Amino acid sequence: MESPNGHRGHSANDHLASAVAARPLRIAMIMPPWYEVPPAGYGGLERVCASLIDGLIERGHDVTLFGAGTRTGTKARFVSTNEELQFPRLLESMPELVHVTQVNEMLERETFDVVHDHTTVGPVTAARRRVPSVVTVHGCPTGELNDYLSRVDDSVALIAISHAQRRVAPNLSWTSTIHHGIEVAGPVKTEPSQGPVLWLGRFDPEKGPDLAIDACRKADLPLVLAGKCNQQSEWRYLDDVIRPMLGPDVELVVNADRARSNALLMAARSLLMSIRWEEPFGMVMIEAMAMGTPVVALRRGSIPEVILHGRTGVICHDEADLADGLHDAQTLDPADCVAHVRTSFSVELMAHRYERVYRQLIGERERRTAPLGAGRSLF
Repeated sequence: MESPNGHRGHSANDHLASAVAARPLRIAMIMPPWYEVPPAGYGGLERVCASLIDGLIERGHDVTLFGAGTRTGTKARFVSTNEELQFPRLLESMPELVHVTQVNEMLERETFDVVHDHTTVGPVTAARRRVPSVVTVHGCPTGELNDYLSRVDDSVALIAISHAQRRVAPNLSWTSTIHHGIEVAGPVKTEPSQGPVLWLGRFDPEKGPDLAIDACRKADLPLVLAGKCNQQSEWRYLDDVIRPMLGPDVELVVNADRARSNALLMAARSLLMSIRWEEPFGMVMIEAMAMGTPVVALRRGSIPEVILHGRTGVICHDEADLADGLHDAQTLDPADCVAHVRTSFSVELMAHRYERVYRQLIGERERRTAPLGAGRSLF
C-alpha cells in the first residue's frame, strides 16, 4: 500500500506484526503430571523442557509451568494441579485427563500469548483455548499415536524433534522441526577417557542393552549398564533377559540419580546407542557430547542428524560393526564433541527457534481477529 505522496504506508497488519515481534511473551508450559522438571534422575523429556523454559526466560519471556508435585528446579513460576507426582499411574489415562482439565480451567483465568503443551491429552482440547497451542511430539508418531495426532485440530502447531521423526509420519501437519538443546556447563574432557563404555537408557528391548553387552564383549571392553527401571515391563525385561547375561565385565546401575548419571557420562570412553527403533531424537547423545564423550550408535532414526560420523562419534550400519566402532571412537577429539553441541544443539538456538514459531502463530491469530476498521478493507 502506498500513500498519496508516493511513500509506502503501513497497514494494521504491519503494526500487529511489529508489535508481536517486539514484546516479551507470556508462555504457558504444560508438562504431564508424571514428571518433575528437571528430572532427579533419567528423563529426556523433563531435561529438555527444563532447558527450554530457562532458555526462554533468559530471552526475556514470562513462563508459567503447569505440572504436578511441589517444586520445580526451573526459573518459571510453578503452578501445580496435584502435590503428588502421578508417576506410579503412568499408564493410566485418568490422571492426565484430570490434570489437563484443571490446567485448561486455569488458562481461562489468566492471560497468555501461547500455550506449549507436552502432554498427550492436551492437544485434543487445544482448539477450545483462547490462544494458539504448540505441541512438541516427543514420541515415535506411528500406530495409535499417529492416528491420534492426525485427528488433532489443524490450529495446533505440531513440532517435530528431528527430520527422521517427520519421515515416519509424513501424513501429519508439521509446523516445524526443532532439535533439542542443552547447556554445556561444568567441566568437559580435554582428552579421551579410558573408562568403561556406557549404555544409558530404559531397560527395554528397543534400547538394545543386550546388544551393548554383546558388542562390548566382542570389543573386550568393560561396560556400565545404567538403566531406568520403574515399570513392570522394564523390571521383567531386566530380570528375564539382562541379568542372566551379566558378568564381571558388566556393571549394572539401576535408576541412577542425575549426579550419578553425569558422573558416568564424564567417566565413559564412549556412549553406546545400540538401538533397535527409530529414535526420535535421543537426548542422552547430546548430554554425552556436551561433556566430550563420543557416541557409537546404530544408524536408526535421528542418529545421522545428531552425530557427526568420524568427528563426534561413529555410526554403524550393522550390529556386527559396533565392536570396531567402539575402538574407532577412541581416536576422536573431545573438543569436537563439545563444539558440535555448542554450535548445533545449544539451549539458545532451541529457544530462539521456538520463539520464532510462537511469534508466527500469535501474529497469525492477531491478524485474523483484528477489527476491519484497523486498516483492513472490504475490497
